[in-house]
Formats: sequence, C-alpha cells, structure tokens
Amino acid sequence: MEIKEFISYMNQGLPAPVGTEVRDMMSMLSDEARKITTNLNDSYHERAEIRSLFSELIGEQVDETFALFPPFYTDCGKNIHIGKNVFINAGCHFQDQGGIYIGDGAQIGHNVVLATLNHDLTPENRRTVIPAPITIGKNVWIGANATVLSGVTIGDNSVIAAGAVVTKDVPENVVAGGVPAKIIKYIYETEKSL
Repeated sequence: MEIKEFISYMNQGLPAPVGTEVRDMMSMLSDEARKITTNLNDSYHERAEIRSLFSELIGEQVDETFALFPPFYTDCGKNIHIGKNVFINAGCHFQDQGGIYIGDGAQIGHNVVLATLNHDLTPENRRTVIPAPITIGKNVWIGANATVLSGVTIGDNSVIAAGAVVTKDVPENVVAGGVPAKIIKYIYETEKSL
C-alpha cells in the first residue's frame, strides 16, 4: 500500500482492523514519524531546521510563517495539513491518521491532544480503529491541555479553554470550555447572548 492510498482510505472514515494492509501501513508510518520526531525533540534546532523537519514529517512544505516549540509527538504525520501563521506550542500530541486540518493563524497551546482515531465499541472488535478528521478553522486558539476528539470541527476565530475536552463541533466566534466542552461565551456582542 502506498502512502496516498493509505491517506485516501483513512480520509474515507473506513475502519482499520488489526491484521490488514492498512494497519501495516500505520505501523510503518509510525516508525518513520518516531525517527523524525526523535530528531526534532532531542536536540536544539534553529527555526528553519524545525520547519524543515516538520515538513519532512508531514510530507509537504510548511509555510515560512509556521512556528513550533518542541517537543512534538505524532504517530503518523502524513495526514497533518497546516495553514499559514500557525503556531504549535510545546508538548502537543497529534494522532493524525484520520486527518488534521489547521487553518491560517491558528494557535495551539501546550500539551494539546488532537485524536483522530476512535475504537469500535464491541469488545471483540475493540482493536479496530475508526478514523475521522479534526478541522481547526482560521484564527482558532486552543488552550493548554485541551483535547479534541475525532470528527470535530472548530469554527473560525473560536477559543477552546485550557483543559477542555471537545467532543462535538464548535461554531465560529465562541469560547468553549469544560468537560465535555460547551459554549461559555460569544466573542462578538452581535452574537446571541447566553
């Protein structure tokens, strides 16, 4: 299986059972990602070197406005898509097999987890993973230690409070927080009040 075929399969949201070609590809990409992130995380790199290593990790060139503070962790890398002026702070964990799309101007806080895989609920199939993308809109700010689960879209300009667990879509121009995350504030007065 080629990388493009794997990404296409995962982007369709199809299950990935143990013992399949898809899972073999997941393991291979995980090994490659660990090699790159070990290099990224275990020594000092200038900003241009960080962009170069991150570009190698995701398989496409990031914009020169991209910034990352290591350490950074992922178990795939090849299904991360980054806009311009994106900042990712230290300690983030991206599980990107299902696809992570980060819009221009997004800021990702310390220790944020983006998890695009879920498991089948039945015990006999629990090791089967089911991918679904995470989409982060333009100018979104995700606070430290927040977790965003598979299939979630966060609308443009929204803020996810520190420590939130985002299980459902968040509209644009709101602040969402809590476990599970709920809208706690509208950013603009023209929006309806709570």
